[in-house]
Amino acid sequence: MTRDWHASTPEDCAAALGADTTNGLSADEVARRLAADGPNQLRGKPPKRFVERFLTQLREPLIYILLGSGVVALALQEWVDASVIFLVVLINAVVGAVQEARAHSAIAALARQVSALAGVLRNGERLRVESAELVAGDIVLLEAGDRVPADLRLLRVRDLVVDEAMLTGESLPVGKSSMAVVQDAALVDRHCMAYAGTLALQGTATGLVVATGSRTELGRIAALIDAAPLIATPLTRRLAAFSNLMLWIILALAGLTFAVGLLRGESVQDMLMAAVALAVGAIPEGLPAALTITLAIGVGRMARRAAVIRRLPAVEALGSVTVICSDKTGTLTQNRMTVTELLVGGFGYTLHGAAGDEDGEIRPAGAAPTDNRALQPLLLAGVLCNDAQMRREAGQLVFSGDPTEWALLLAALRGGLDADTLRLRYPRLDELPFDARYQYMVTLNAGPDGHRMWAKGAMERVLAHCRYALDAHGTPVALNASAVHAAADEMAARGMRVLAFAYHTGGAAPLMRDALGDDWVFLGLQGMVDPPRGEAEQAVARCKAAGIRVVMITGDHAVTAAGIAGALGIGAATPRVVTGRELAALDADALRAVAGEVSVFARVEPEQKLRLVEALQARGDVVAMTGDGVNDAPALRQADIGVAMGRGGTDVAKESSDMVLTDDNFASIEAAVEEGRGVYDNLLKFIVWTLPTNFAEGVIILVAVLAGVTLPITPLQLSLIHI
Repeated sequence: MTRDWHASTPEDCAAALGADTTNGLSADEVARRLAADGPNQLRGKPPKRFVERFLTQLREPLIYILLGSGVVALALQEWVDASVIFLVVLINAVVGAVQEARAHSAIAALARQVSALAGVLRNGERLRVESAELVAGDIVLLEAGDRVPADLRLLRVRDLVVDEAMLTGESLPVGKSSMAVVQDAALVDRHCMAYAGTLALQGTATGLVVATGSRTELGRIAALIDAAPLIATPLTRRLAAFSNLMLWIILALAGLTFAVGLLRGESVQDMLMAAVALAVGAIPEGLPAALTITLAIGVGRMARRAAVIRRLPAVEALGSVTVICSDKTGTLTQNRMTVTELLVGGFGYTLHGAAGDEDGEIRPAGAAPTDNRALQPLLLAGVLCNDAQMRREAGQLVFSGDPTEWALLLAALRGGLDADTLRLRYPRLDELPFDARYQYMVTLNAGPDGHRMWAKGAMERVLAHCRYALDAHGTPVALNASAVHAAADEMAARGMRVLAFAYHTGGAAPLMRDALGDDWVFLGLQGMVDPPRGEAEQAVARCKAAGIRVVMITGDHAVTAAGIAGALGIGAATPRVVTGRELAALDADALRAVAGEVSVFARVEPEQKLRLVEALQARGDVVAMTGDGVNDAPALRQADIGVAMGRGGTDVAKESSDMVLTDDNFASIEAAVEEGRGVYDNLLKFIVWTLPTNFAEGVIILVAVLAGVTLPITPLQLSLIHI
């Protein structure tokens, strides 16, 4: 059944599936639905048997000539000649069949993204069952740490936060709720849904299974991967066209040789061997070996530059790339949320230092005072109203928890505060965890001056409870909400995620959201970004200088994408951003036009990434596509060269790619392209050298027949020379 589950109420969804949200399905009903819909497993097309793949490798024009020559040699009982010819064909076909087998491993990797066990409610009992046994209408009990086993319409939610990066490309975890959303909401905005393969980071929820197996979002992506063909590289496409031309030329010359010999009175057997000798001489049997050796050398050189090649032709394809479509998070950026700006006491401050590095400092911006007494309370709020943990291992800071909360702890550290000491000094007494419906978190902490409540969250929600603001002298004054809104808008326009902080003196457990009041003191704003990699800007500039266009395709917000693209020099100084919703409305012609003009695409879904790659290829571009999530896999397969991330990439992305970056760095792509161009140049030099040599051998046979003299060389001798 297909419907917009995210736009329907929980009651309507349960009614449509005949589900009992109190007791769950009965065992008999589960068995009936399992028999009708099949297990909750992903299935691709059955892989070809080795024999089928082997026979596919024989469907090449030059192979036809070699096979024909071998058959003629067998008919003439030239056993050694025939054996050598067939051996060359056999080696080439086996190597090709083995390489083709890798395409089917992506579906198997995708199936592993779904957890093995799931908590369900059946016959009024809580059970743990194999995820393959789930059916539409089952009631799933989701907890922190669980991998979502099927597509769920959330019925009841308590502080659930889900990491959907592998599916949507969203760089931050997503808070969930049970409230329906608009019908045309993008996948990343369907907060009432939890999709198979994603990971619950915190909280709990009860969900209704609405899709299993191939009907899930993961299943839809699996179908896209399964349907995507293995793209031939530019050189192999040119060689295929050249091979067709050579086929007719060689057949014509062989036929001419045979006919002339017969007219001169030569025997049919001698002329057949002459025709075979000409065909074997003209065909560059050594070309596949030379290609393999040259590409293998390129593989070794690229590995030393953090690029591991999974498919040999990809080396050559890199040398022909005209467009690099790059994901944002972790490839162009450091994949580490970092606080870079503060608004406190009415003044702005900037934080300096490498992402994840405790060495850094807070500097005044403009006329901001160096001694701002509101600064420490703002940083303190970021520590106390925070569930992340920070520790040192081997001299390095290690964080656990929400990446946004990591950034707050690091900002406090750069401001001279020690989180562990502060948490002991201000013990937490109670809390209201972050909830997507309310978009804020509140803690109640004891302290030397008594109890105090601390809040952090979306600016609009926190300001709604504030009447005062702390000024630079540490004194509460009347809140200027419009000034705060203006400052927050400026920070958001630069691609930042903005969090507001406030405190209230007093408070007692248990905390109640409807009893928080509206006389809180606003402390300030913290703006954070996933900063660009320092080397990425230089790599983008070098790509431009080499005639390669860089395109950013991300599942993140448009404003964030525009800010990072502008900082890296992708597109114009103020790049135009096209969203997935806008892409969905474009036909094929309009999409090709947009793909050629726009360099930044945001909130893009898996099939839209695939469409963008196809549109660029339709324009004649040779496309490299980077990615790390399941959502990237179809586009990675479709691209001329798919590039997966080695550190943060999913197994699905790696299995769908041609190349894996061991350092997840865009600069390594640029380095690999440089190496690929060197390999491409070497291959062309070899082809230019070997083809005249082979044709000269064929011409020698033809001249000998025309002159009526004994053949100067036999097919076996020619094959041995080529080997």
